[in-house]
Amino acid sequence: MDNIKKELKEGKVKGIDTNPDEITDDLKVHVEDRLGHDRRYAIDNTKITTELGWEPSYTFEDGIVETIDWYLNNQDWVENVKSGGYQEYYDKMYSKK
Repeated sequence: MDNIKKELKEGKVKGIDTNPDEITDDLKVHVEDRLGHDRRYAIDNTKITTELGWEPSYTFEDGIVETIDWYLNNQDWVENVKSGGYQEYYDKMYSKK
């Protein structure tokens, strides 16, 4: 919510005529997931490729294979995340003291 307010104040969100200071938590509305809605996300990388010359290092197919292999070869890390140990580390390292 704070990120949205900041972007509104900086004028990064076009077409929204709202004072960011008037946005409060009571404006948030929880909606149920729409089954099957997230079957496809179209990603358009035109801007980053044309304006910055970026190119992906991997094809999706190669990247997903490497990602799966990494998880299969790093089960200790996976178990640490699943057990909650990683959250404890994260809280310790990044929580406000």
